[in-house]
Amino acid sequence: MSGGVDSSVAAVLLRQQGYEVVGCFMRLGSPGETLDELVMPAHDDAPACDPKRIKIGHQGCCSVSDAADARQVATELEIPFYVVNFKKEFGRIMDYFADEYAQGRTPNPCVRCNDWLKFGKLHDYAQQIDADFVASGHYARIERDGDTDVALHRGVDSAKDQSYVLFGMPRAQLARTLLPIGGLAKPEVRRIAQAHNLPVFNKPDSQEICFVPDNDYAGFVERRRPELKSQGAGVIQDTDGQPIGTHNGQHRFTIGQRRGVGMALGYPIFVVGKNAAANTITVGSKTDLQSTQCTVAEANWLAAMPPAGQNLPCMVQYRYNSDPVAATVSSLDDAPLGAHSPSGRRGRFAITFAEPQSAVTPGQAAVVYQGERVLGGGWIESVG
Repeated sequence: MSGGVDSSVAAVLLRQQGYEVVGCFMRLGSPGETLDELVMPAHDDAPACDPKRIKIGHQGCCSVSDAADARQVATELEIPFYVVNFKKEFGRIMDYFADEYAQGRTPNPCVRCNDWLKFGKLHDYAQQIDADFVASGHYARIERDGDTDVALHRGVDSAKDQSYVLFGMPRAQLARTLLPIGGLAKPEVRRIAQAHNLPVFNKPDSQEICFVPDNDYAGFVERRRPELKSQGAGVIQDTDGQPIGTHNGQHRFTIGQRRGVGMALGYPIFVVGKNAAANTITVGSKTDLQSTQCTVAEANWLAAMPPAGQNLPCMVQYRYNSDPVAATVSSLDDAPLGAHSPSGRRGRFAITFAEPQSAVTPGQAAVVYQGERVLGGGWIESVG
């Protein structure tokens, strides 16, 4: 339970369905917090576990005030509420974020948090307390066809759909996950919260990365990796490799960036390339941002894929706030990928777009869909 309206309503719906619900807040480490402030059961007379016990995961931000909101909701619902201390594990997310920028890529920490913590460590914790499922307030759906076919689908509310950030969930965890609000629109979720007297019914959605609340990404990266601040000025070059200016560090720029480049050429310019080793950025026109294909690593498949060399028509979403586009994908492994693999996470695949796409960015996730179903995805490593 994150302290937001979505996970709070997820708890309401699960209780209505007859599950025993255990609220759980992931303590990730916020400035000024102490663990003693947070670890307080909300309901002292919690019933014993039964086969339908569920633990609610955290979706959203992670401040002390969020923990207080989550505890207040748990009290209102008369469910036990506990805090799990994942502060040490969350350091891995922050290191990943800083390292990706340092290496010239653009990270997505929310996807990694889902992979490593919410549907990784949290599932481990659920097993320790004999919970059958982990549930969260994500806007996505899990469809079950019998005992074997479990599929991840987009949420009904297309404006809030979060299936993109869940693609990295191990297939084995998918069967042990519940997403109660995936079939609802956001206004309906707020209405349910208000009807149940939940104090968070009108709480605004979190917009920023939880460990960079001031949105100063470069400052965070430099504090985490101070050597970047001392590396000196870098070169801004054009698409022919000719120096045309200087900058204060390639980690301060992202592919597709237009504002804040610090120079003018008489026409709109964009960051179209970065070289972390040389500390250079390349600028060009909007046309120079176009690409027709990319290579993706750390593949995680939630459905079976064709063998290497066979193209699969599909839709691909390569940024969180973008629409899926027509493409084909093909495995770059020698063996088929998919459900036969215990982890589902193997190798690399290639994407070829039906039409050139703008600002396909190394470090971002590329997620593969057929209709509403998430087939899998991975992390963009190169663009062509």
